[in-house]
Amino acid sequence: MLRITAENKKGKTLLRLEGKISGPHVGALEQCWRELLAASPKQKFSVDLCGVSYIDSAGKALLREMHRLGAALLAVGCLNQAIVDEITQAQQSGERSAKRAKGTPIIFYAIFFALLGVSSGARAQQGATPMGTMRMTLDQAVTLAIKQNPTQQIGLITAAEAVQDTNISRAALLPQADLKVSDALQRQNLQALFGGKPLFNVPGVPLKLPGHIGPYQIFQAGPSFGTPIFDFSLWKRYKVARSNQDAAKAGSDSTREQVILLVVSQYIGGLRAQADVEASRSRVDLAQALYDQAADLQKEGVGTGIDTLRANVELQNEKQRLIEAENSRDSELFGLSKILNLNPLQKVELADSLSFFETPQPEVEPSIDAAMANRPEWKQIEAQEKALKYDKQASEYTRLPSFRADGNWAYLGTRPNNGIPTYTYTASMDVPLWTSGRIRAEVARADLELHRVDQQKADLRNQIGLDVKTALLDLQSARNEVQVANLGVQLAKEEVDQARDRFRAGVANNIEVIQAQDSLSRANDNQIAALYRFNQSRAEFARAIGQMERTYAR
Repeated sequence: MLRITAENKKGKTLLRLEGKISGPHVGALEQCWRELLAASPKQKFSVDLCGVSYIDSAGKALLREMHRLGAALLAVGCLNQAIVDEITQAQQSGERSAKRAKGTPIIFYAIFFALLGVSSGARAQQGATPMGTMRMTLDQAVTLAIKQNPTQQIGLITAAEAVQDTNISRAALLPQADLKVSDALQRQNLQALFGGKPLFNVPGVPLKLPGHIGPYQIFQAGPSFGTPIFDFSLWKRYKVARSNQDAAKAGSDSTREQVILLVVSQYIGGLRAQADVEASRSRVDLAQALYDQAADLQKEGVGTGIDTLRANVELQNEKQRLIEAENSRDSELFGLSKILNLNPLQKVELADSLSFFETPQPEVEPSIDAAMANRPEWKQIEAQEKALKYDKQASEYTRLPSFRADGNWAYLGTRPNNGIPTYTYTASMDVPLWTSGRIRAEVARADLELHRVDQQKADLRNQIGLDVKTALLDLQSARNEVQVANLGVQLAKEEVDQARDRFRAGVANNIEVIQAQDSLSRANDNQIAALYRFNQSRAEFARAIGQMERTYAR
């Protein structure tokens, strides 16, 4: 409450204030002051703040306005005196600036703006433009991470590479054609070709083989083609590539889920650090008010010096905790910027708050079924198993005959103007007769790979079940912790109020107040930690059932 007493002494009006200048009491004080000012506009006013125990921001603004209109502020105690000094110094600084502005010649402004333009141009040339603060919500952070997180982009690139591998495997099943044009100059050694023997043996007529023929020109131009007709091995290799493409897509989705979980965890950690800062600031304000109260009681002869000293020690401790909390908050924001791949000069501000969402507790069996249907890791290992089965079949089918057709058509001659059409068309069958155990070894290796994937699949099934059950357990525990922590904060606040009342009444010293402050500090920390664990457990559960993007991305 706030008690206002107006006294007239020697043509001056004195407003004596006792209590707190905060909340609705600020409006009451302003109304009282306005009425007195309207009744006696030329009378001098003084405001006695010696009995005030706390002043909020609205109260400071009102006192600043009262001082601007001529009211003198009187205060004792560190806190109130600091507020009065701040108001008076700001007023004096403003008056000095106004006087300097009146006496400043116009040429000064011309020189100042010219220098400002030169410095702005230099900064523009250097590229040192300041960046504003980016205020983002959780879903905006997740969307931004999906777009530009390096790990996520690498996963997309890997999936795109698998698509091209599939296209390469498919091309082996389709016809191939190319065009060839050549113009050659040849000279042949006939003795080397025919061993020096005559081409024709005529009795009684000696014939001698010439040493060489040529040089002569050969011009050739035309297309050639080839296509497999029947080759199960190539078809299965294509199926392997398709399954590997599905596995790469599932792997990319798994990376996407991991990146979203990382962003959500970092964002929630930032909210926790931000809540710690806000709680620390409120505890600093409370410790400051208790210190001022102890100092005022000491001056009135009711309190003792040891009480004031204890309150001052607690105030310094709370200021130290505030510094640590601000450092932790900034570190969390730096980590979030790194994950989002932002400019290092870009400042980030969190728009959400650490809160509790009342949602029903999921059941175990439906959650496990959802995880088996949605988890990209499970889809990935199933695609890998399918690819290994196709690979085994491809190795087995290499024992079968394969058929293909090839051919070429060419315009052939000694010169481009005397050629004739030539062609070659062939159909071939390839039957492996003896491969020295290569096919058997390839099949055996494929069997071993399948056994390995079976073991990995069983382990992943158990891991998914463990993830779901652990996430549900943590979620239920965090839900209960939030309820207990909220009740603890409420009780701690009541304890602080009662301890302050007892200290103000002189029934006890401020040891009880300090202990109540510590209890409130622990209760605030427990509440923030409980809210953090609840939100983190929600994220872990969404990851366990494979619904991170559906839950947090918009």
